[in-house]
Amino acid sequence: MGKTEYKKLKGSQNLRQRLLLSTLSSTPVLIDDIRHEDTWPGLLPHEISLLRLLEKITDDCIVEINETGTKLKYKPGVIVGGRNLVHDCGLSRSIGYFLEPLLVLGVFGKKPLSIRLKGITNDSKDPSVDTFKRTTLPLLKRFGVPSEGLDLKIESHGSPPQGGGEVLLGIPIVPNSLSAVTWIDEGMVKRIRGTAFSTKVSYQFEKTMIHAARGVFNRLLPDVHIFQDHRSGQEAGKSPGYGISLVAETTTGCFISTDTAVCYARGEDTDDYDDNERKELMPPADVGEQAASMLLGEIEQGGVVDSMHQGILFILCALCPQDVSKVRVGKLSPYAIETLKTH
Repeated sequence: MGKTEYKKLKGSQNLRQRLLLSTLSSTPVLIDDIRHEDTWPGLLPHEISLLRLLEKITDDCIVEINETGTKLKYKPGVIVGGRNLVHDCGLSRSIGYFLEPLLVLGVFGKKPLSIRLKGITNDSKDPSVDTFKRTTLPLLKRFGVPSEGLDLKIESHGSPPQGGGEVLLGIPIVPNSLSAVTWIDEGMVKRIRGTAFSTKVSYQFEKTMIHAARGVFNRLLPDVHIFQDHRSGQEAGKSPGYGISLVAETTTGCFISTDTAVCYARGEDTDDYDDNERKELMPPADVGEQAASMLLGEIEQGGVVDSMHQGILFILCALCPQDVSKVRVGKLSPYAIETLKTH
């Protein structure tokens, strides 16, 4: 056994993409100076959780972190997949943060992947699980991922700060390799679908959000249907929250999505706060209208995917064999630019 050669990197930026690409290319990485000048130096809880998740779905993966958390040695293992796996994503980032790398890695496993993820399903920072179900999974199918076995079942919603959500993700393996795509025609919007969710608040919140969103769309096209997903009891997680996920489907099979969620910040959803001390949450009517306006903005920008999906689109294109993929996107998002730089 020869000495392992590590690719040396610095800083905390793009850590998720670095770990994803390191695993896909079987390239060991040594990352130094991770927030070494911050008040709270080192890896954050969600980054450590991601490393633990990578250990679960790979074989012979080696992770070494120094005492302060500012230095990480990561030697990727073989992606094996597995059935009936369980991972607690914690509460510092939502499940959406973990889903993107999981979806890409899962299709290259030795076996199909079936994993239960626990934590926050909807927040204002990461794409919601509803968006992954309606938009990201169809994107994978474009590149030749089989429909059979590709599924995301939302068993319970969980809002920040306490979470309590659960999803069940199934990913099949790709028999040979991903298929390169020529995807440059975004077409015209033919229908809009969506889901309004609420946890531990009145179901009227959903109706108000839907009514406000339809008020924007109905002037533009007739085929608008937004479903209600009201959860109660254990299925509602542990914290109050509400939000809406919207998807525009085009005549050429593109899915353009946006989502928004409203919830209390960390520390506000406790008995120590009375109702007067809590911050005012955005009214549901404003949430619906804002989400609808955001979707129209994404459509106006053009491209076959929305700005949230540009990063994963570029990674999938890079993972295709020698055939060149041609895709059209709108204005590049900061995340997409960072993804291209990481390549």
